[in-house]
Amino acid sequence: MRKEEEEIAIPKMPKRFWEDDRWANEHYSELTEEYPNQWIAVVGKKVVAYGKNLAEVEKEARKKTSEDYISLTFAEGDIHVW
Repeated sequence: MRKEEEEIAIPKMPKRFWEDDRWANEHYSELTEEYPNQWIAVVGKKVVAYGKNLAEVEKEARKKTSEDYISLTFAEGDIHVW
């Protein structure tokens, strides 16, 4: 088998990540009210970091939790055109 034909292993996301992601989606309207137009990081079904800069939010969440997989969501408070 040639190198380019080898399968690429995709890391399996832990169950906790999907639970946090689902929690963020279920509470999205509340999150947009509390954190409008900000990125939020959810770990353990709790907001552990938030702010305008995605990289900084992720860095702060990793520092606080030591988790590798963090659910990140943009809590859109206004209409945005991308």
